[in-house]
Amino acid sequence: MASEEVRLYKIISAGLELAEVRDEDMLLEKVLLEARKFFNADAGSIYIKDDNTLLFRCAQNDTLIKRLPPSRKLIYSTFTVPINHKSVAGYVAVSGETLNSPDVYSIPTDRPYLFDKNYDKISDYRSKSMLTTPLKTSRNKIIGVLQLINSKSESGEIVSFRPEDEPFLKHFANIAATAIERAQLVRTTILRMISMAELRDPHETGVHVNRVGAYSIEIYEAWAKKKGLKENEVERNKDTLRMAAMLHDVGKVAISDVILKKPDRFDENEFNMMKNHTTLGAKLFEDGQSEMDEMAAEIALNHHEKWNGAGYPNGKKGEEIPIMARIVAVADVYDALISKRSYKEEFSEREALKIIREESGGHFDPGITDAFFDSLDIIRAITQRYK
Repeated sequence: MASEEVRLYKIISAGLELAEVRDEDMLLEKVLLEARKFFNADAGSIYIKDDNTLLFRCAQNDTLIKRLPPSRKLIYSTFTVPINHKSVAGYVAVSGETLNSPDVYSIPTDRPYLFDKNYDKISDYRSKSMLTTPLKTSRNKIIGVLQLINSKSESGEIVSFRPEDEPFLKHFANIAATAIERAQLVRTTILRMISMAELRDPHETGVHVNRVGAYSIEIYEAWAKKKGLKENEVERNKDTLRMAAMLHDVGKVAISDVILKKPDRFDENEFNMMKNHTTLGAKLFEDGQSEMDEMAAEIALNHHEKWNGAGYPNGKKGEEIPIMARIVAVADVYDALISKRSYKEEFSEREALKIIREESGGHFDPGITDAFFDSLDIIRAITQRYK
């Protein structure tokens, strides 16, 4: 088989793998990783179109990762880039062209776009070769931009991306764009379900559930590494957990407004009625047709159970509580503590962390509590990302 055919086969195979990923955040990480592997890029990023701007959604950088302590992740801030001709990513989003720059510090002055060196100054990194292409769906709709940075030779030297790489990246980006659009539809559907709960309960917001979902997969990954779980199992479970965790309180749609919108703490009778949101939420998924349905039901039913058996609705104890529900319990409580509610002000991070630590072995599984603290740096970044 000719080398071009081999490369095309690999792209198609990668596309089939992308089709199996359902959560948008997980998919973006997978898209960028596969693109970097295919073109041997040291770093890269993905921007997603949001009205008239590009939202910086995903970044990977092998050089920066090597500077971190073992098991630590690269933490980055989200920002937006105007969709216009002034930046590399903005130009690609406007024009639909693929740009191949041997050295972004030496872009010819007759080009309308420039590379902002401030990104490199902040991270202490030197971007040189850059291959940037639009994420374009089968309907010719540009939904974002895929950017690969610093192609590496077999010896590890930074080299230019080859012109013959461009059609392969375009083909991969088209496959990725279709997968991303599908994942965005899934995310939108979940958020619409949550919006129904939000109409009833002002605490159950899209921001809250996005944070709980994102916290949960970081806690799970830290826990899974300590347990020695296989990487492919961890990745599959993270994809499912991200979505299922977002639906943890969806049963509140069936709880009376008199209770949900009460500005004060519940009395005993009201609290007992509120507890029903766990069983009601689980019932929404009782005829589950997928792993996500099964996990969502499991989490909805059990995320208020406590390690010491003092939780609800069934007073489960210890490992009787499903592992994913134990994870969401920590993520949910932490976010509730640092968030303002009608009946309380937000706790400081220091106060919230003190409570989480004190409840280890009581409310929370000690192993999950440890995984939470192991993930604290990235959990802080998630808090800022979903303000």
